[in-house]
Amino acid sequence: MATYLLLLIISASAFSTLNADVSIDCGSSESYGSDDYSIAWVGDDLYIQHGESVELQSSKTIYQPMATLRVFTDRKKNCYNIDSEKGSKVLVRAYFFYGNYDGKSSPPKFDLHFDGNHWITVETSADQPVSYEAIYVTKTDTISVCVAQTFPNMFPFISAIEVRNLDSKMYGYSDSNRALMLRRRVAYGTEVIVRSTDDFYDRIWVPAVKGDDFTVLTSDETFIEVSLDDSPPRALFQNAFATDNTSTSIQLGTNLPTTKVPVYMNIYYSEASVLDSTQKRSLQLLVDGKINSKPFIPVYGTAGEITLYNLTANSDTTFSLAASPDSTLPPLINALEVFTVSDELTDGTNSDDVEGLVSLQDEFDVLKDWGGDPCLPSPYSWDWINCTSGSTPRVTALYLGSFGLSGFLPDFSSMTSLEIIDLHNNSLIGSIPEFLGTLPNLKQLNLAGNDLSGTIPSSISKNKKLKLTVTDNPNLCVSGKSCKTASVDTSGSGGSSSSGGRKKSKLPVILGTTIPIFVLVWVIGGVCAVLHHKRKSAAIAAGNVGQAGGANKPSGNPQAAQMQMAANNMAQNVVNDFIMNVHEQQSAPEPVYNDDQQNHLEEGN
Repeated sequence: MATYLLLLIISASAFSTLNADVSIDCGSSESYGSDDYSIAWVGDDLYIQHGESVELQSSKTIYQPMATLRVFTDRKKNCYNIDSEKGSKVLVRAYFFYGNYDGKSSPPKFDLHFDGNHWITVETSADQPVSYEAIYVTKTDTISVCVAQTFPNMFPFISAIEVRNLDSKMYGYSDSNRALMLRRRVAYGTEVIVRSTDDFYDRIWVPAVKGDDFTVLTSDETFIEVSLDDSPPRALFQNAFATDNTSTSIQLGTNLPTTKVPVYMNIYYSEASVLDSTQKRSLQLLVDGKINSKPFIPVYGTAGEITLYNLTANSDTTFSLAASPDSTLPPLINALEVFTVSDELTDGTNSDDVEGLVSLQDEFDVLKDWGGDPCLPSPYSWDWINCTSGSTPRVTALYLGSFGLSGFLPDFSSMTSLEIIDLHNNSLIGSIPEFLGTLPNLKQLNLAGNDLSGTIPSSISKNKKLKLTVTDNPNLCVSGKSCKTASVDTSGSGGSSSSGGRKKSKLPVILGTTIPIFVLVWVIGGVCAVLHHKRKSAAIAAGNVGQAGGANKPSGNPQAAQMQMAANNMAQNVVNDFIMNVHEQQSAPEPVYNDDQQNHLEEGN
């Protein structure tokens, strides 16, 4: 047995995220086996990182999965995502045990969701666990179980989650687009809970309370034949309740709500003894005292079932099993399941938008802990998106400013209904993706306060309907005749900027002044050296001429004087040309945008 449990634990730990059959101990980080029902439990670390884990302190013995919980004090909803196979029939069960973990002696109320559908408003108990169960066909490859805050200062929590795969033939009279919500599952005549060790699908069958009008029958057959599509466990048919006489009927407790709802009901039966020729047990189902079925006769050693569906009922509706007029034996019953039928299940948020959101979650770790359907049920969308209304909503806005995003922007071009994208004040790098300018409904794009680089794509710069903000991206280049490092706010706001909304960098100004001054000093020094050399040469030449020409000649050589004047003029021209070039460089205007881009920049105001 110990080896079997160890194998279960290892299997659950390694493959729990790949198999829908899983038992999650919320708030725990341990994996362990339950000796009571041979169930392998895993901690919830693989499924969620948000919320606070709490270990209950109690002097009473607590079933181990109920000894921890996870509580959520922020976000509109918090979800567990469990991998499944699309189109599979599953049983999902959620447990809640308050245990006065917060010392306030105030059990909270909150909403429970699954796969984007409202499940129920959870009403927790001070000292008793409560559980809820749903059976349905999955529409995607992920099962989500979510809790959502609905009342101030009442923080949602969850103690455990179980998911079981069912056979596709089970509960076959139900609509595959609706869920069955369990109201009661009871075994008559048993003294202990029947579940995983006897029920292959781990349904929980609770022992019925025996009244004074009932007799417990025990079957003489040790092996009951069960060939029903709903696969009830054989253990159910070992014992049954029967009334004392044929005139007394069995009243079925349904635990239905006070308002009328669609109902789905399974009644299980089997004859407990071999009857002689004078005995006959024949039953009829009555609803509000009226016969609702043909007579049915339990068979010894064989399981039988009657299913009731396409009926609305409430807590005032009476369901009973009565002996048929020709029956010599009183009615009996082995087990009962009662469900309400949900509204039609949603298909979820538009698949293209889900694809885009998954791309963002795959790229940014900070987003990975957001689970469940992004938009549904309304109004419990993710905190950082806006959605349209309707059965298949679209995502219209991403509000991810100051969200700690770091890295490159992935491709989420499938989100074609986006009108607002706010990604300011993060650590995004790389170039601005071209696809952002092609989103047909995008009106606002805020990329300010990141580390984006390159040029603004033409699909964005030429989009006159788009308000673009890209201030405080020091490595982002402004498109034009040249590419200068700049910060641009095309909405026309934010800090001191030029008429085009661009902030000038001080670095080009510093370089534009210091480098020309250095070069000017170097050139002047060179010119002075040339002039000095020319003068010296001219003086030597004049002296030689004077000595040769005598005192009656002019003092100096006209040719040397012309050479000196030419050298002076050349030096002056070089200096003047250099100064003019420097002046033109410093006073030159910044690159001029084409008409489309300039109009776009101005319209950003």
